[in-house]
Amino acid sequence: MEKATFGAGCFWHVEEAFRHVPGVSSTAVGFMGGSTKEPSYKEVCTGRTGHAEVVFIEYDPEVISYDDLLKIFWEVHDPTSLNRQGPDIGHQYRSVIFYYSDGQKEKAGASKEALRGSGKYGSNIVTEIVPAMDFFMAEEYHQQYLEKRGLSRCII
Repeated sequence: MEKATFGAGCFWHVEEAFRHVPGVSSTAVGFMGGSTKEPSYKEVCTGRTGHAEVVFIEYDPEVISYDDLLKIFWEVHDPTSLNRQGPDIGHQYRSVIFYYSDGQKEKAGASKEALRGSGKYGSNIVTEIVPAMDFFMAEEYHQQYLEKRGLSRCII
């Protein structure tokens, strides 16, 4: 099993996009990239901890490749929107790929450059590609939030 962590706005929607993908064995929503140890959702929402809302993924690379996970990541959010996705505004909603190896870093960078070169977006892609840090799981009520409410996506 390997790990991947992505931030693409509100983690509820992002988790749902990855949860049912063949080869993904588990997902968890939480926080990464900040300075506060064991932050709460309420603390992260202040924007003062430096964390991003993220989805931590464990996957089987024999079933799904990291490149395929990256494709899903790019499809589920707007990578040109700085610190904002839909109605959610703040640094905690930034577009970010946290990598666990040089291979993941290279693949993330190549996929970002390919997307940039595709002409799909008229604006600059602002997605950060940074080393993985400590992952802090969000409170239990956030885990599989949409499924618990019978939803397949966030209602805006």
